[in-house]
Amino acid sequence: MEKISVVVTVFNEEDNIRPLVEQISTALTDYPFEIVYVDDGSTDNTVQVIKSLDNPHLKLVELKKNFGQCPALKAGIDYATGDFIVTMDGDLQNDPSDIPMMVERAKKGDFDLVAGIREKRKDGFILRKLPSKLANWLIRRVTKVDIKDNGCALKVFRADMAKSIPLYGELHRFISVLAHYEGAKIEQVNVKHHARIHGESKYGLSRTFRVLSDLILMLFFRKYMQKPMHFFGTFGILTGLAGGAILFYFFILKLMGEDIWGRPLLLLGIILLFIGFQIITLGLLLDYQMRTYYESQHKAPYKVRRVTGGEEAN
Repeated sequence: MEKISVVVTVFNEEDNIRPLVEQISTALTDYPFEIVYVDDGSTDNTVQVIKSLDNPHLKLVELKKNFGQCPALKAGIDYATGDFIVTMDGDLQNDPSDIPMMVERAKKGDFDLVAGIREKRKDGFILRKLPSKLANWLIRRVTKVDIKDNGCALKVFRADMAKSIPLYGELHRFISVLAHYEGAKIEQVNVKHHARIHGESKYGLSRTFRVLSDLILMLFFRKYMQKPMHFFGTFGILTGLAGGAILFYFFILKLMGEDIWGRPLLLLGIILLFIGFQIITLGLLLDYQMRTYYESQHKAPYKVRRVTGGEEAN
C-alpha cells in the first residue's frame, strides 16, 4: 500500500500540535504514513511539544529562522518520503478525516492533485470569506485555471508532482495553479472546515492585497516563464523603434539645415532608443538565467537547523 506523508507547516501553534497529531494518526490507521512537521522559527513551545510526543510516525524539520510559509512548505515536501503528499494547516481548521477519501479519489481517478474546497467555512465573512471569494475570482480570471478554493491548505498530491512544483516567495497560495502549469490532472472535492480554537490566525486583509502583486507574477509565469525574451524583446524593440524613428526625423531636419539641438523631442528619441536597448539586454539576461536555472541544480529557499525522527535522522 502506498505511503502517505502529511506535511504540516507551523509557526507558534503549541496548543494545536498534540490534538492534530492524534487526529491524523486516527484518520490514517489503515495506511503506512508519516507526519512531517516543519517549524518555521516558532518563538513559543511548538518545537518542545512536538519533540515530547512519543509517536514513531512523527518527523520534525526545524528551520533556522522564520522563512515564511512557502519555503517551509517546500522544506516539508522535500523531506517527505511518501507516495502521496498531503498538505494541511496546523491550526485544526482542516479535518484529517478527509484525507483517506481524497487519497482514494486520487488513486481511482489517477489524479496528480486532489484539492479541497471548504464547503462550510467557519471564518468571519468580512475579514476572511469575502476577501477570499474576491481573490479566488480574480485568480481564476487572470490565470484561466478553474480552482474554486485556492486558500484551502488541505490538498493531496502524488509525490512526483508535489516535488516538481517551483515554490518560493509566497507562491504557496497558487500551488494548485502551479501544479496545473506543470501538467497536473486535478480534481476538486468538498472538505470539512472548523473554527480556530487555539492561537491566533496568521491571515488578514494585508495578505489579500499581496495577492494582486503575486497575480502579476503568475500572469508572467503563464505566458513568459520559459520565454522571457518574447516579452522583453517585443517591448524593447517597439521602444527602440519609436526612439529610432524620432532620431531619423531629426536627422532629416538636420540635412535640411535646421538647428535641432536642445529640442525636447530629440532628447526623448535618444532616451527611448537607450531604454529599448536596455530592455532587450535585460530580456537576453533573463533568458540566459532561465536556461541555466533549468540546467542547474535548484537551490533550496530555506535552511534547516536539524531533522528529528524519520529515516533522515537515523
